[in-house]
Amino acid sequence: MNFSRKDSRFFLIAGPCAIESRETVLQTAATLKEICNRLGIDLIFKSSFDKANRTNPSARGIGMQQGLEILKEVKYTLDLPILTDVHETWQCDRVAEVADILQIPAFLSRQTDLIQAAARTGRTVNVKKGQFMAPWDMQGAIRKCQEVGSNKILLTERGSSFGYGNLIVDMTSLVEMRRLGYPVIFDATHSVQKPSSQQGVTGGNRDMVPYLMRAALAVGIDGLFLEVHPNPDEAISDAANQVRLSDVEQILRQAIAIDDTVKNL
Repeated sequence: MNFSRKDSRFFLIAGPCAIESRETVLQTAATLKEICNRLGIDLIFKSSFDKANRTNPSARGIGMQQGLEILKEVKYTLDLPILTDVHETWQCDRVAEVADILQIPAFLSRQTDLIQAAARTGRTVNVKKGQFMAPWDMQGAIRKCQEVGSNKILLTERGSSFGYGNLIVDMTSLVEMRRLGYPVIFDATHSVQKPSSQQGVTGGNRDMVPYLMRAALAVGIDGLFLEVHPNPDEAISDAANQVRLSDVEQILRQAIAIDDTVKNL
């Protein structure tokens, strides 16, 4: 997939936050592909085999071995590119056997060894901007990839810490990061999180996702990131901010209208 296409329609990264079961992943992936084919959107399927960045001990996912097997099935059965997280350097080569894009979680976005291990695999690396970082700080992550010979880089905005238990999105961050010369993605679902707001568990407000998404598309982005679940309230991770699968098509139709207008498509 060609990510460097600022005058083309946004691509979509979407899927359940965590891999909970083969059935949920395949159902979600198949439905998302159907919708995106109908709307003319390039889809990258995303789900995580481990949710390691948590305030308290909690359900983390299905584990790397089984998770990668499920993602591999999605990749070859549905012919979809795959994105998933890596948390430790030793995971990168193994994950790169399946994933087309290795994602650096926001809390790990300054971890030099992890970023460079991911970049050395030859796969595209998506670095999520830490909640504690300025947009121009992402130049450092870019240089770390370039130092090991990689220019296959994506940058993702997911909100900034605003006091305790809240995030805000500075839309000028999207402009600043795009000036760095790499495709920029807006993560509309993580941006509505309320970190540790529910007795140490992250809350959020999925009702705000369409509003922030529209604003980001109006500013101009290359990709949109949505965590999607058939029944978010029962999800083991990010239950409060994941988008309902049944709502995705309507949200994406709104996104297309704005993106096409901004880019004169």
